[in-house]
Amino acid sequence: MKSFFNMKKKKHSTTVLPEQEREMILSDTASFHVKEAYKATRTNTMFSIPGEGCKKIVVASSFPGEGKSTTCLNLAITFAQTGSKVLVIDADLRKPTVHRKLDLANEKGLAHLLGHFCKVEEAIIPTQYENLEVITSGHIPPNPAELLASESMTQILDTLSAQYDYIFLDTPPLNVVTDATVLSTQVSGTVLVVRQGVTHHKDMQDAVSKLEFAQGKILGLILHGVKDKKAGYGKYSKYSKYSQYGYKNSAYTQYGE
Repeated sequence: MKSFFNMKKKKHSTTVLPEQEREMILSDTASFHVKEAYKATRTNTMFSIPGEGCKKIVVASSFPGEGKSTTCLNLAITFAQTGSKVLVIDADLRKPTVHRKLDLANEKGLAHLLGHFCKVEEAIIPTQYENLEVITSGHIPPNPAELLASESMTQILDTLSAQYDYIFLDTPPLNVVTDATVLSTQVSGTVLVVRQGVTHHKDMQDAVSKLEFAQGKILGLILHGVKDKKAGYGKYSKYSKYSQYGYKNSAYTQYGE
């Protein structure tokens, strides 16, 4: 973990258009190097959660713009490719992006389930990826943290756990709101996404501290947006596709407003 904290501070101001967001998601045309990077991450994640039954994994970051949602979806797609039945839940009830990245409707989702406005089977949406289904965020509610901490959320996860091998939850950033911290106590573990040249040492330390205080299990860190071309083996060392990804860093204090 120490090596992740030695990254220089750097600001990004690039904007990602909806069609560009969809291009970031893994597909048949994705490069070999990107696919292999996610497969390696899949293996590490699998071995970090021993035991049987459904594995529930929160994917979080310290602040917006670090590649959390893209990483969550791509990791879920990679797990689905093994034949496992996988579900992605967009638990970011403030600035949801999963439906946009997959070009799906966001009519009935998690917020509707938590408010008892629909049934679980009505909220599940199939995707173009085999073995992968999604529950979008639904309409943005006025009290996201309270809903995620409710008994209804626990019951929903229990119900879904009987249907899936893996459940990935995309959450808001840890250092902005408490939503991810609340969910970390209800899952098998949390994966933290850090972005090269964006994530600051102290910000990641603060995020880790929040999870530790809540006694949430940290599975590990995923370094996103790697631009180092020196490491690796010959032609297999170019994991630089992510260096082209851009994110608009909105003001942290305005997240979800």
